[in-house]
Amino acid sequence: MEKTVRVAAVQLDVRVGDVSANMNGCETLALRAVAEGAMWIALPEFFNTGVAFLPELADRVETEDGTAASFLRDLSARHGVMIGGSFLCRIDDGSVRNRYLAFADGKLVGRYDKDLPTMWENAFYEGGDPDDTGVLGTHGGLRVGAAVCWEFMRTMTARRLRGRVDVIMGGSCWWSLPDVLPGLIRRSWERDNGQNAIGCVQDTARLVGAPVIHAAHCGRVDGGFLGLPPLSYRGHFKGGAAVVDGTGRVVAFRSHEEGQGIVTAKIPLGSCPTSDEAIPQGFWLRSRGVLPTIGWHYQGWLGRLWYRRNRA
Repeated sequence: MEKTVRVAAVQLDVRVGDVSANMNGCETLALRAVAEGAMWIALPEFFNTGVAFLPELADRVETEDGTAASFLRDLSARHGVMIGGSFLCRIDDGSVRNRYLAFADGKLVGRYDKDLPTMWENAFYEGGDPDDTGVLGTHGGLRVGAAVCWEFMRTMTARRLRGRVDVIMGGSCWWSLPDVLPGLIRRSWERDNGQNAIGCVQDTARLVGAPVIHAAHCGRVDGGFLGLPPLSYRGHFKGGAAVVDGTGRVVAFRSHEEGQGIVTAKIPLGSCPTSDEAIPQGFWLRSRGVLPTIGWHYQGWLGRLWYRRNRA
């Protein structure tokens, strides 16, 4: 089934940990999308908090009865739209997930928990059920899937969604390399980092054969380095709110330099005949680079220790 509708992806100038400011920003941008005729709206990963290694984020965890989920439900009901985003969510057994919820017309379409935390994200939540395909449900006869941030970098995402969805709702909280790196190295590595941030979304759309509505964060970010208390991370969120069609073509895009705002486009939602391109056999769709690879292992290990000690 294929429908042509106007969709929107939000790019939020996030204040990490400031739930009130972030929720107000999301509401303003979502209402702008509604005013421009969007019927499907994607909010970023961690849309109510953002994320960096700030221990106080552990106090911002909500449940599905909290303000983040209520915001999605109520806005979808008031304006008759589909809207989705993820937030730190405590589940019944007391553990925490990065949970993506999507609502349409005030009703839950589905939920999905991100499969693997990225780097210091491990300090705040644990991965979801590895058998979860990420298919949220259906809306208007369309099968809806979810993916967030570095899930777009991994081949398992394309495998679990290929042939199962007509559209992917998603978002990222993708940070830059730290400002402390020497200028020449940072500029070179940052160029590759930026290409990965949008390129992996294009790759996933093409390999799955379904359009992606991809939200993002922008703005400065400061946080700690796990295991290196004298040092702090200073950088920025990469932005990259985008609408990508099922062939991997970017239809609309907003860079982090453009700041907060939305992108909208009228596109056909529906699965495309997939090409003969095989999904790569490896774990990663794209090379992460030296520093992100080190961070994945080192910050991930320390983050899991911190989570076990502090999740209660």
